[in-house]
Amino acid sequence: MQSPLFAHNDLQTQERWSLQNAQMLRVALEGQDDLLARKGAMVAYQGLVEFDAEYRSQGQRRARAHTGEGLDLMRCHGQGTVYLANLGQHVHLLDVEQEGLTVDSSYVLAMDSSLHHEVIAVDSLYGISGSGKYQLNITGRGKVALMTSGTPLLMQVTPDRYVNCDADAIVAWSTSLRVQMQAQTHSSGVWRRRGSTGEGWELSFMGSGFALVQPSELLPPQHAQIGGGVAAQFGMGQQGARGQNQGNVWS
Repeated sequence: MQSPLFAHNDLQTQERWSLQNAQMLRVALEGQDDLLARKGAMVAYQGLVEFDAEYRSQGQRRARAHTGEGLDLMRCHGQGTVYLANLGQHVHLLDVEQEGLTVDSSYVLAMDSSLHHEVIAVDSLYGISGSGKYQLNITGRGKVALMTSGTPLLMQVTPDRYVNCDADAIVAWSTSLRVQMQAQTHSSGVWRRRGSTGEGWELSFMGSGFALVQPSELLPPQHAQIGGGVAAQFGMGQQGARGQNQGNVWS
C-alpha cells in the first residue's frame, strides 16, 4: 500500500516530551514520573499505560465550585508512549521554573505530575469574559503543554516596556508580572465596548516576563445575542460571554 499518509509516521526521539506535529503531543513514560493530562485528550498510546482520574482535594473542589476555574485531569502512568491532542488546536511546550506560570485552565493540555497548580485571583474588579477574575497558577519545575487556536505571539515584558493584551486573546503569562484590567475608551459610556470600535477590556502587564497571546478571541461577534440583560451583553455575569463559551472548543 502506498500513500502520502506514510510520511506522518511516529517520530522517534529520546526526549520525554516532544511534538509529533503542530497539533499533537508525544510523551514517553518510563514507569517513574507520571503525566497529568486533560481528561479525554488521549488519541493513541503504545505500551503498558494506564489512565486514572486524578484526585482533587477538597480545597480544589471548593475553588472549582466558587470560581469555575480548575483542571479536570487524568493521571497517565506505566511504560510506553502517549499521544495527546484536543480538537486540532496548536500545542506548545513550556518549561516552568521559579517564576511560575499563570494560565487559563482551558488552555492546558498536560503537565508533569511534579508541578503544583492552584486557582488564584487576578487583579480585577469585574467578572469580565475571557480572562476574568480567576486563573490557574502553576509552580515548581517541569513541563507544561499549552494549546492555542492558531500560531500564538509571545510578547516580552520589561520594566520599561509594558504590554497590553485583549482579555479574550491572552492565554498565559509569567506569574511575576503585575496585572491590571482596564478599558481604554474615550466614550462617555464606560460599559460600551470601546465605543464603536468593537474593542473591550484588556489586561495590562508590567514587570519582567512574557505574555502569550493567541490569534483568536473567545467573545462572539460584537452584536451577537449572548445573554439577557445589560451585564450579559457586555460579557459579565453567569450569562455573559464567558458563561456562554463553557463547553466549546476552549473548555
